[in-house]
Amino acid sequence: MNLLNQIQDSGIVAVIRGANKDNIIPIAKALSAGGVKALELTVETPKILSLVEMVADELKEEAIVGVGTVLDPETARASIMAGAKFVFSPVVNVETIKMTKRYGVLSVPGAFTPTEILTAYENGADLIKVFPANIVGPGYFKDVHGPMPHIPLMPTGGINVSNVGSYIKAGAIAAGVGSTLVNTKAVIDEAYLTNLTEVASQFVREVKIARGE
Repeated sequence: MNLLNQIQDSGIVAVIRGANKDNIIPIAKALSAGGVKALELTVETPKILSLVEMVADELKEEAIVGVGTVLDPETARASIMAGAKFVFSPVVNVETIKMTKRYGVLSVPGAFTPTEILTAYENGADLIKVFPANIVGPGYFKDVHGPMPHIPLMPTGGINVSNVGSYIKAGAIAAGVGSTLVNTKAVIDEAYLTNLTEVASQFVREVKIARGE
């Protein structure tokens, strides 16, 4: 199964901001136990490269780890060298797309307008992150797929258990979920991790229901 299919399979990408060396592995394992197999660590996190390496080494075939909030090709390359299997960006930066594809990993730039979406895809993006999705809602995905049904899209921004299914029904292949799934500012104890696994499973369940699985 290729990387894009792995992301599509569970349908959820966990966006993890502000993790550290003490909590990243427990968080990653709790998410994986709940069925979320794609973990995005955002690059503004201190010592991010060491965290990417930790998760990539520890979870190996259990989940795939990538990076998010990447604004330039240099950061993309450094992250890939640390073990990132996908690179998410909030914007369309063609050089970042090219660098990511040069090393054979998944390129997921952020776009908002149809022109940005097509530009990203034509320059080699594997999947387009529509951000911020909460501004436009699920109907936007159906509308964009009218003239461009071949371009895979995923929403990020404002995604929760209640609305994720609507985006999937509208044509999104997966969804990026941040603070409604992972809150690294909370006390990361056994109770938190147990709840995290349950919430992760709820998200995955809603995706499957929306797909009729």
